Amino acid sequence: MLRRARTGIRRGAERVDAASPADRDRAVDALRAFAILGVVLGHWLVTALVADGGTLHAASPLQHLPWLAPISWAFQTLAVFFLVGGHVATRSYTAAQAQGTPYAHWLRARLSRLFLPVAAVLILWTITAAALLLSGAELGTVHTLVKLALSPLWFLVVFAALTAATPLLTRLNPLWPLAVVLHVDLLRFGLGAPHSLGWINVAAGWLVPYTLGAAWTRGELDRRRAGWILLAGGTAATAALVAWAGYPASMVGVPGQAVSNLDPPTLAAVTFGLAQCGLALLLRDRLRSAMRRPLAWAAVAFVNLSAMTIFLWHQTALMATTATALTAGRLPGLHTVPGDLVWVACRLAWLPVFALVLAVCWTAFHSCERRAPRPSGPGPSRVVRVNRTPEGSPARPAHHA
Repeated sequence: MLRRARTGIRRGAERVDAASPADRDRAVDALRAFAILGVVLGHWLVTALVADGGTLHAASPLQHLPWLAPISWAFQTLAVFFLVGGHVATRSYTAAQAQGTPYAHWLRARLSRLFLPVAAVLILWTITAAALLLSGAELGTVHTLVKLALSPLWFLVVFAALTAATPLLTRLNPLWPLAVVLHVDLLRFGLGAPHSLGWINVAAGWLVPYTLGAAWTRGELDRRRAGWILLAGGTAATAALVAWAGYPASMVGVPGQAVSNLDPPTLAAVTFGLAQCGLALLLRDRLRSAMRRPLAWAAVAFVNLSAMTIFLWHQTALMATTATALTAGRLPGLHTVPGDLVWVACRLAWLPVFALVLAVCWTAFHSCERRAPRPSGPGPSRVVRVNRTPEGSPARPAHHA
C-alpha cells in the first residue's frame, strides 16, 4: 500500500513537471511558496493563546524568552513575498499592455484572486463570533480570537493597493520609499513626532521590496553583485540599528514591547527585508536547479495554487486546535504561558496537528481560490495545474497567474 502510494505521488509529480512550460522561472514560484510557509510557521511558533480561567489572551514566547528573537529572522518573510509580488505584477501588467488588455480588466482579475477567498473567512468568523457571544463567551476572548483570525487581512489590503498602483511603480527607484521610511523614523524616534505618523511606513516600507521586484523585472538585479550588495548592506544596517539605535531585535511584534518593528514597519524591518531580498536573489540559481526535481516542483506548484487558502486559514487552524483542546484542560504548548523551553518543545509537537487542521480547512475552502479568475499573460506568475482526461492521461496544462 505504501509503495503504491509513493508510486502514485511520483507519477503525479512527473506529470506536473512535464506539463510545465520549459521557459518558466521556477525560482519565482519557489520563493513565493517559501515566503508563505515562512509566515505560517512563524505565526504558529510565536502566537500563544493563554487560558486564564474562562478567558483566552494572546501572548508570545518572545515576550518571555527574548533570546529566541532569531526565530523571527527566519520566519518573517513578508519582504520576499512583496519582492516576488512586484516582479510578477510588473511582468503581468507589461504583458497585458502588449496584448491590449485594459487596465481595469487586468486589475479586476488580479484582485479577484486576492479577495474572493476572503469572503469565506469573513462569513465564517462573523457567524463564529456571534455564536460565541450568544453562548456567553467573554468579550475579551472573542476579540482576541477574531483579531488573530483576521490579522492576515491587513497584508492583503496593502498588497492590493500596491498591485493597483503597479503602472505608477514600474519605474520607481526603491531608494525613494526607503528615504520616506528613514525620515518617518527620524521624526518619530528622534524628534518626538506622533506615533500615528508611522503608519505612512505601511505603504512606504512595503514599497521598497515591491519596487525591487519591478527592478528585477527590468533586469537591473540580474547580476549576483546586486544580491550581495542588498544582503551585506541590509544586514549591516539592521545590525547597527538594533545595536546602537535602540530598535528591537525581534522582527515581529511582541506583546508589551514599546516599539514593534512590524506594526507599523520601522527602518530596521525594511533594512532586514533588503537583506532577505538580497539572499532570495542570490538563491535563484540553486532554486532553479532544485525545482528540476519533479517532487519538489509539484510541492511548490501545490503551495502556489493554494497560497491564499493557506495564508487566510492558518490562524483559524491554530485557534480551532487551541479551543477544541481546551475541553481536555490546560495543555502545555497550547494554553500555558510560553515562558520556558518546555513550552517551546510542546509547541513544536503541536505543529503537525495545526497542519492537519489546516488541511481540513483547505479541503473545505480551497474551491473559493480555484474559482477566482486568473490574469492572462506570460511569465513566471503562472503556476501549472495538470488537467486529466476521463481516461486519466494528462491533458493540456492550465496556467494560473
